[in-house]
Amino acid sequence: MAWALLTEWTQGESLRKHALAVETCVVAYGEAEADRLGLGGPEREAMLQLYSTTALLHDFDYERHPTPEEHPFVGVRELERLGWPLEMRRAILGHAQYSGVPRDTHLAKALFACDELAGFLTACALVKPSKSIAEVEAASVRKKMKDKAFARAINRQDVIQGAEELNADLDQHIAFCIAAMRHNGTALGL
Repeated sequence: MAWALLTEWTQGESLRKHALAVETCVVAYGEAEADRLGLGGPEREAMLQLYSTTALLHDFDYERHPTPEEHPFVGVRELERLGWPLEMRRAILGHAQYSGVPRDTHLAKALFACDELAGFLTACALVKPSKSIAEVEAASVRKKMKDKAFARAINRQDVIQGAEELNADLDQHIAFCIAAMRHNGTALGL
């Protein structure tokens, strides 16, 4: 159902792939959190489904409503109309710094931490000769982050702040997301 909603609202392949990349990283954090909490069975499945759908739909309204006045507010209103969970909607609002919605759940923190970074890791992979995430290393990502001309639209401060909010070392956060994206490289086109 989330994929159908995403593809209905998002025609662009790059934004769909971004949604998949963010989902890959967020679900990996969800799995780690479920492990930490000792969750199994239906409880674990429900948590991972929430992480997955939240990440897939975090930017689903962006193509139609790209301004800060509209995104993600229009999409969240649609999600509310359709009956999607409050925790999901709050996390999506919280991924936009300007919304003023605090990131007070692990899901919200993971979404914020993975959003810009997944885009940056994709850019890092696409400049490799093979265009593969398999060639991307955390050290080279850190070096690229210092190059303001590279992937100019990516907010480096959000990447740094996202790691801090997850209480993760930045290098470990980058490596964690690279590893997650490598497991799903084919689907991501990387």
